Amino acid sequence: MRIACVGDNCIDRYLAPLNYALVGGNAVNVAVQAARLGCTTAYFGAVGDDAQGQRLRATLRNARVALKGLRIVPGQATATTDIATSPDGERHFMHEDFGACATYQPDDAAFERLKGFDHVHIGWLNDGGTLKRRLALAGIPVSQDLSVNNQPENLTADSLAIAFASAVPAEAESLAAGLLGDGAALAVITMGAAGSLAFDGRQWLQAAALTVDPVDTTGAGDSFIAGFLVARLRGSDLQAALAAGAEQASSTCLHIGGFPQVLLPLDS
Repeated sequence: MRIACVGDNCIDRYLAPLNYALVGGNAVNVAVQAARLGCTTAYFGAVGDDAQGQRLRATLRNARVALKGLRIVPGQATATTDIATSPDGERHFMHEDFGACATYQPDDAAFERLKGFDHVHIGWLNDGGTLKRRLALAGIPVSQDLSVNNQPENLTADSLAIAFASAVPAEAESLAAGLLGDGAALAVITMGAAGSLAFDGRQWLQAAALTVDPVDTTGAGDSFIAGFLVARLRGSDLQAALAAGAEQASSTCLHIGGFPQVLLPLDS
């Protein structure tokens, strides 16, 4: 199974008292977690020609994520996200600088490579929905996390085989129904500790979150996506895929960052 992930990357900067810097971003986290689950994965995106971009590339190579689709942008900085973590493990995004990611869009050569994958997942991507529509027309199933972007032109669910999003429980069903109404074939909503639900227009399914004592919840939703996608690609039904997503998300809450990696000082 071959999964490509397109869009955001960043250096997650955990502020005091943690003072760590880690590689992250929705598309990156999904790619790494899918690789850890045994898939062949590739990342398509952009980094700056700086030390943080070098670190991100090295981290992804070590995680067995292919980088032929990674663009290095001269004169640009690699994206960063400043994160404050509360005592209960919840993270709070204090500042984001999208850097080289801000203007990244796959070119025609990248698009041709993406057509060779079994599934393409899109994270934060500032392209107005162009890539998912092109891929869908080419017969490639596409998923997207619609909760990592706040720009309306990038939040449409049309052309998506799976629309992922996050919501509080009271709003989850209406959000899922709305995503199908906007053109998604399947909506999967994560609700944090309240679990997840899926709606395909015929049936509603729910799964509980696994109870853990979280160290850090950063990347848990991305890990859910990876677990869900890999399970579905391996033939699991929706209920089993929701459970697989919950299991992957819970394990991510037991360490700092979206996937296990070396913790380096914030200013390194």
